[in-house]
Amino acid sequence: MKILVTGSNGQLGSEIRRLEQDYAGYSFTFTDIAELDITSHNDLFHFFSARSFDCVINCAAYTAVDKAEDEKELAMLVNATAAGYLAEFSRQMGALMVHLSTDYVFDGMKNHPYNETDTTNPLSHYGFTKLRGEEQVMRHSLKSMIIRTSWLYSGYGNNFVKTILKRGRSGEQLRVVSDQIGCPTYARDLAKCILDILPFCKQEGHAIYHYTNEGVASWYDFALEILKIAGISCPVIPVCTADYPSKTRRPFYSVLSKNKIKKAFHLTIPYWKDSLKDCINDLLLNPKTVP
Repeated sequence: MKILVTGSNGQLGSEIRRLEQDYAGYSFTFTDIAELDITSHNDLFHFFSARSFDCVINCAAYTAVDKAEDEKELAMLVNATAAGYLAEFSRQMGALMVHLSTDYVFDGMKNHPYNETDTTNPLSHYGFTKLRGEEQVMRHSLKSMIIRTSWLYSGYGNNFVKTILKRGRSGEQLRVVSDQIGCPTYARDLAKCILDILPFCKQEGHAIYHYTNEGVASWYDFALEILKIAGISCPVIPVCTADYPSKTRRPFYSVLSKNKIKKAFHLTIPYWKDSLKDCINDLLLNPKTVP
């Protein structure tokens, strides 16, 4: 299976690259902005004119949630327009498109996990652009798999885990939001899930799945566990979202139900604390940076 991975320098793309050696049956091509500008239809035309793939995994995304409120056109271009372009060329090649989306397509007003069929209602422009991206993928491709995830972290790039580790080592007091509830997700677990289920995906049509690690946490719970695993002692104060005024509204409850993907592909998903321990142990031994 010939697989194109876009956004390959990000968290998920980097984890897929790291797992490449474990999937001898796949032939990977990894691209990021330096090799391929997915927002340019012309660049994509020339790129795909000389290549063909069985699957396109779109890991590229505009993920700066707060900045998206000011850079609305850029966020829409990357998260929606470019996703549509990739879906168009995937259709022309007869390729499956795997597109990553987010819990931010929901408004967080439920008090139990969101299913794939629940009504979407994004609170932020970032969430709105990701929802539009889902729509573009389904409109322009013949076969696609959209995977919504949340609270992604890894040893690559910038993320909550690395921020807490850095600030915790400084000894400063940490103030962490305790009234937003979700599911931390180790990018390596998500990468492995995607690569494992590809051979079993339907040949035609569209499917939406949710994938996170098992369990539920607040950002405060998440921070405490990071520091505990790393053996770092520093004061952590729980605070409310209202204590940090922001132009961006975030869902208070964005736990995603994984029943559909577990039943469809017979998956066993790791518990978030176990995966966090694996990530931190790996990170402490092998610090990583991404250009």
